[in-house]
Amino acid sequence: MTPSTPAAESTPSPVVARVPVLNAANALTLLRLVLVPVFAFSVAASGTTHAGWRIAACLIFALASVTDLVDGWIARRFGLVTSVGKVADPIADKALTGAALLLLSWYDLLPWWVTVMILVRELGITALRFWVIRHGVIAASRGGKIKTALQILAITWYLWPMPAALVAVGPWLMAVAVGVTVVTGFDYVAQALRLRRPARGRVERPARGKGRIRGN
Repeated sequence: MTPSTPAAESTPSPVVARVPVLNAANALTLLRLVLVPVFAFSVAASGTTHAGWRIAACLIFALASVTDLVDGWIARRFGLVTSVGKVADPIADKALTGAALLLLSWYDLLPWWVTVMILVRELGITALRFWVIRHGVIAASRGGKIKTALQILAITWYLWPMPAALVAVGPWLMAVAVGVTVVTGFDYVAQALRLRRPARGRVERPARGKGRIRGN
């Protein structure tokens, strides 16, 4: 009988603390979702003609947009990044910007084709995220963050009761936002395809007489 040696003893694996789903970063993401109907009510109350309500709607939109910057910083700074947050954060962004674009087009402040083009891209990317979620999470890229910032700036410009001399700046800002939105959309499609391709490539051959083909 051979005596056991220390080398033969199993080494305990380190304990990795799990990040709770209910944390400060995800709470801010939830707040952004809650502010969407409040923002929509403010726009509807203004009817785009009441300056006070338009200012209120613009400030609510700006506050909700700021939470997007803050929740991301908190998640990275304090190690609160979760898969739920990576998916919920862009969904909250799309709910906010989507509501703003639809309302601006409804009140004839923004052409419908702009709203449709942006929403088709945003909803398509959201569908892609769920399509590849088994293989990995498509996190927001630098280009995606620039796109979001441009959309926020353009929408804020449309919402605020600008002087007549500055109204013409809005369409130019929105044109740049649309261009970046389309370009980054293709980048996300490429990311999704890269995530799916390795998953198909890592198919193991079954051992003789055992098991099934498994894909990771």
